[in-house]
Amino acid sequence: MFWLKEFEKQLPMLPLQQLEDHFCLSQFSDWPNAKGLNSLNQNIRGVHSTVPEFVCQSRLAQTDKYYEQIIYEQNIIPTRPNGWHDLFNGLVWIQFPKTKGLLNKQHIDDINGFGLSPRTQRRNKLTHFDECGVIITYTNTAENSSLVDALREHQWQQVFVENRHKWGKELNSFMFGHANLEMLLCPFIGLTGKWLAVEVDAQFEEASYTQQLALLDSKLATMIESQDWFSKQKPLSPLPLLGIPNVWNANNSPSFYQNKDYFRPKPLRKSD
Repeated sequence: MFWLKEFEKQLPMLPLQQLEDHFCLSQFSDWPNAKGLNSLNQNIRGVHSTVPEFVCQSRLAQTDKYYEQIIYEQNIIPTRPNGWHDLFNGLVWIQFPKTKGLLNKQHIDDINGFGLSPRTQRRNKLTHFDECGVIITYTNTAENSSLVDALREHQWQQVFVENRHKWGKELNSFMFGHANLEMLLCPFIGLTGKWLAVEVDAQFEEASYTQQLALLDSKLATMIESQDWFSKQKPLSPLPLLGIPNVWNANNSPSFYQNKDYFRPKPLRKSD
């Protein structure tokens, strides 16, 4: 179980605790590599899962195909063994198959339309969200909508301190970026993700975590596709990850948010 020590040390952190509760990673005596991910996928999503098969990268023949092309054309996910980055990527695929599949398709659309290199701006933004994305859900009230606007304006005190009681209820965070999850194993001041917001109804708060994931995956994929989200100029906003309530014990104190080097005010626009 040596591989789990790094993970277990950070289990008080909400995103990692959610993964343990949902996937029971501690059941594995060794790394849940491609075979373990396929087993988890079948247990969670059943035999009719739309998640591509996870395949150990060492089993794949040498190819000039790009990673996203392999996923799209062969319906497999190349997975490097014994590493957190690819493990967390696989766990995000299992939780958000519609959204991950859509991101993959949009990569392919741009590759087919513009070639592999140089990468399009949309592909850069897709990759950024895939690596560092955070989904913020908010119950559809005027007050909560204004808090999302405040978060976009870096009003950290208002959102994280004054309205801390709303987090885990009317406001929730879901880690989408697998690089975020890997970095949370060794958290440090300065750790930042990029978020987008999804409006949910009042029933979302009462749903199980599994139900929340299914609802969120569908809503997120629809929003990204219908609004061509990653063709927007700035589709994502920065988020100091350790400031999200319930993510790190140190943020229980309001003084934590006084670190202006981490909780930075929003830069002034050139016209201001």
